[in-house]
Amino acid sequence: MTPSATTSSLKMRIAATAVALASISAAPRVFAQDGEVAEAATELTLMSLIGQGGWAMWPLGLLSIAVITLIVYNALQLTKGKFAPADLQAAVHEQMAACRVRSAIEVSATSPTYLGRMLTTSLPRVDATDPETLGQEAVEDEMADFTVKENRSYLTWIGYFSIISQVAPMVGLLGTVSGMIKAFAKLQSGGGANPEALAGNISEALVTTATGLIVAIPALFGYFVFKNRLNKLVAECHAAENDMLEASIMAVNADQYMAKVPEGLQAG
Repeated sequence: MTPSATTSSLKMRIAATAVALASISAAPRVFAQDGEVAEAATELTLMSLIGQGGWAMWPLGLLSIAVITLIVYNALQLTKGKFAPADLQAAVHEQMAACRVRSAIEVSATSPTYLGRMLTTSLPRVDATDPETLGQEAVEDEMADFTVKENRSYLTWIGYFSIISQVAPMVGLLGTVSGMIKAFAKLQSGGGANPEALAGNISEALVTTATGLIVAIPALFGYFVFKNRLNKLVAECHAAENDMLEASIMAVNADQYMAKVPEGLQAG
């Protein structure tokens, strides 16, 4: 082997050794960076996001608890059993079909339901001196007055959904403005060269906006759902009482109704 070949081989070995050493020395840094990324990903939890939201997360948290409480409360209050139970409808309808209005009032007075209270209030308006309608118009007016007065408390609790659906995004927006103000303040003080100095404030701005919407959307949904349920239950109570009153009118005027029904057609 010539001296030049030996020298070239030696240089190649030295270069290979240097590359290997560089790779070995760089490996810990690569693994460390991968570990930092993995660690950052594992640290991104719900509690960490709440912490990033800053002060605005406290009122938003209270609003979210209020939404859950209102959902549970209205779901328990707006039920068929508390408005128009089937057993009460059957019992009162039986009395009204037999024209026993006083007995119907007594049965209704024992029920604390919406229909029971409405019947107790409106049935005393039945007028026996008017056999054709039994004072149906006066009874319906009393039902309408009862509904206006009684629905106020239900609509008040349902209306809180609408308030929260409007307040929550505003609180989230205020948190967003607060986070952006802090971010621009750090930019002005020379923190623009360090992205980590701005990351916390930008996270605060984004998290509060998202949280405000997360609270507002179920609140808006709950408002329309429970308002429609209330209207449906009240309409069912009105229809049930109208059917009961019609049963009494039919019983009182049974002979007249039967007189209008032809017995048959005579042969020509």
